[in-house]
Amino acid sequence: MDSIKNRKTIRKYKLTDVPSELLNSLLEESFRASTMGNLQLYSVVVTRDKSMKEKLAPAHFNQPMATSAPVVLTFCADFNRVSLWCRQRKAKPGYDNFLSFMNAVSDALLVTQNFCTLAEEVGLGICYLGTTIYNPDQIIDTLNLPELVIPVATITVGYPDENPDQPERLPVCGLIHEEIYRQYTSEDIDRIYQEKESMPENKKFVEINKTETLAQIFTDIRYKKSDLELMSDKFIGVLRKQGFFK
Repeated sequence: MDSIKNRKTIRKYKLTDVPSELLNSLLEESFRASTMGNLQLYSVVVTRDKSMKEKLAPAHFNQPMATSAPVVLTFCADFNRVSLWCRQRKAKPGYDNFLSFMNAVSDALLVTQNFCTLAEEVGLGICYLGTTIYNPDQIIDTLNLPELVIPVATITVGYPDENPDQPERLPVCGLIHEEIYRQYTSEDIDRIYQEKESMPENKKFVEINKTETLAQIFTDIRYKKSDLELMSDKFIGVLRKQGFFK
């Protein structure tokens, strides 16, 4: 599909609102995604109110699109609804565990990707905020999420007010393994990352950050081991608080 092949991340939006009927229609269609046991282990919180977006913004490091987009969608892994249904139907739920969390995450992310593709097909722009799992506790408090509900993805939505360059992607040959996973040789790595490393903007990125290689920007600046370990401990704590590690 050309809409996927040519897709771009949109961070600037027109003031034009996204009609509720359109948004709900796209969400309803996205809910046709594959799901574990046909249980639909997800919920979506729709945020339009300016003050609510401002409350959510710190959890997303105050990225401008978190408040400037007409709509912010928080996709949640949700075993709360199913558990309530079970109890009301004389069944005893046993979903307060990590595997159940992973099942719900898979469900939620499948729906998220469906929505993004469908939204772009009708001319909307989207931006995926990876910060959601960095600060889930703040989002949980702001959105009043109960036990067995964890935010896993946030998407900003609106009509594009920019036409940015398309970000690069690794060559297909570097991502596909036939029959079994074949370990990469040093020559493979050089070939796969050659184009990415040779792009002028990435070379400039290395120069500005005074690193020797592009990879060092990811290991030493953007995704440091110490930061990831800290956020991992924090996320495990949130899983316990939300009832997935009892």
